[in-house]
Parts: sequence; structure tokens; C-alpha cells
Amino acid sequence: MKLAGSHILITGASGGIGSCLALELCRRGARLALAGRDPGRLDGLVRAIANAGGAASALPFDLERPDGHAALVDRAADVLGGIDALVNGAGQSRLTAFIEEDAASLRSLLAVNLTAPVLLTRAVLPHLLRRGAGSIVNVGSVFGAIGFPYYAAYSASKFALRGFSEALRRELSDSGIKVIYVAPRATLTGMNGPAARALMRETGAAMDRPETVAATIADALANDRQDVCIGMPERFFTRLNALLPGFVDGSLIKQGRVAARHLSAAKAAE
Repeated sequence: MKLAGSHILITGASGGIGSCLALELCRRGARLALAGRDPGRLDGLVRAIANAGGAASALPFDLERPDGHAALVDRAADVLGGIDALVNGAGQSRLTAFIEEDAASLRSLLAVNLTAPVLLTRAVLPHLLRRGAGSIVNVGSVFGAIGFPYYAAYSASKFALRGFSEALRRELSDSGIKVIYVAPRATLTGMNGPAARALMRETGAAMDRPETVAATIADALANDRQDVCIGMPERFFTRLNALLPGFVDGSLIKQGRVAARHLSAAKAAE
């Protein structure tokens, strides 16, 4: 997909990977509609993009809402003068014991990580099908291929998003529309709290800067790469887990025990 001159809607643009991706796509000449729940941060990002010579519009929206997703897509198409791509970049992540998850938190995580991308994709498809071209980018996680202890709900949402992307890609194979799934590994954003960062440090897990992840997503969109897993060790481990899940159980169970220890330490410090 040619990024220069393209019209793209990004969710999760008010922070983390999303704001970095907005700046990256702006540098590559895209015109953007930015959806997020923090109007102040969106307005600041719009100003930063304008100062860099780009064009973007802020569309505040809470993805946990049960409705309004189609209206958001229509608003984006109106302000952009059309829509070429949707990037489902918003997400929630929590390191916690599943038994301690409350119902409201689970609904919130699943709404943002899975329900909203599915509803937004359904809403954007008529716009793309009329053109016979366009892209849908779903930002998943390496935990969408590896079920990680103490990330049970998050892993479930990302496994589902990966399956949705794979199925829809096959369904749209004759339409001219690309469905791209990008799986980052651990990223240095506010979603990873002290316990998660301590876990990553102790286990030696790599953590990427959000700018690096944003550049990878932009490259995937520009080059129509359908399935991208960031990190060579992570790519190997996801394939090993798919072929021989029992073989990796021991390693992940040990890492789960490390996670439990850091969660206990974080609780004690509160």
C-alpha cells in the first residue's frame, strides 16, 4: 500500500505505540484520523503532527462503548475524504492472577482488545469494498500465539484477534483488501507496570521502544506483509509452541512463578 497520500484511521492514538505510529505514518505522508479516549492527548498529537507538516484530525472515542463504532468510521471517512486503512492499535494488558480478575475488568479488556476491532472492521469493510482496495491492520501480541501464565485474559483476547485476522484474510482473498496482523513482543509503554517490568528484566525478555514497533507496523502496511511477529527468538518460540506445546510448558511455568513472586512483592509494597 502506498502510504503517501493515504487516509488512515488509527485507534489507541492517544498513547503508547499508537501515538508513535501516528507520527511515523505522518512522516511517510499519510493523512490521519486519530481515535482515543483522551481528548487532550489527541489534540496535542494533532498539533505535533501539524508542526511536522502533516495532517490529522482528533476523534475522541471510548472503545468500551457498546455502540458507535460504525459512526466513528463514518466520521473518519468524512474528515479524511475517504478511508484507505484501519489500524486497530488500542489495547489493554494486565499481569495478574486470573482468579483475581473481576468481571468489569474482564469485560473492559475484551471490549478494547477484541470486540472493538471486530466492530470497527465490520464498519470499515463497506468503504474498502467499494474501492476494491485497502488494508486492515490488527495489532496483536506474541502472547496471541503463546499462552503466558498471569496473562490469561490478555492472551485469550490476542489469540482471538489473531484467529479473526487469519479467517478474514482468507475470506477477503479475492477482494483486493489486505488483512495484516502484527505481533509485538514486550514494549516499553505505560501498559507494563512495575511487576511486569521486573518480570521482563529477571527473565531476560527483550523490550522494544514503541517507536521501533511503530516503524515495523508502518513497514508491514507499506509492504502488505500479512503476518509479522517482532523478534527472532519470539518467532522461533511461537513456532515451537505451535508444534510442541508440551515442550515449552516447563519454561513458561517457571516464568509464571517469577511473575507470581513479583506480583506478591508489588502487593506488599502498596
